[in-house]
Amino acid sequence: MSALAQVLVVVIALGAVALVVALVRARRLRERYAVIWLLIAFGMTALAVARPLLDRLSVALGIRSGTTTLFLIATLGILGVLLQLSVSLSALEDKVRDIAEAVALTDPSHPVEETEEG
Repeated sequence: MSALAQVLVVVIALGAVALVVALVRARRLRERYAVIWLLIAFGMTALAVARPLLDRLSVALGIRSGTTTLFLIATLGILGVLLQLSVSLSALEDKVRDIAEAVALTDPSHPVEETEEG
């Protein structure tokens, strides 16, 4: 990885850290998600700075460029975050549906239609 690419990765990672901290302080991002993003940013920084480790990992994976390996790892990390967010979103959708059903049953402005039996 060239020195310029190394500096670029570190700058991007530090920018991500600053953004995550700002979002947490503004209460637009929960701490549990902030930890994941911070781990990804610090991991990218560590791999960019620890160039020999990154180069050995690239050789072991059969990848020619350390930069490619770094962004592959970052992409896999982000995919992991997206999967975790999808799971959280699914759980929230279930809760919203349950709450909507409970409100519909208790709200007198929306009477439940009675059906005739037999």
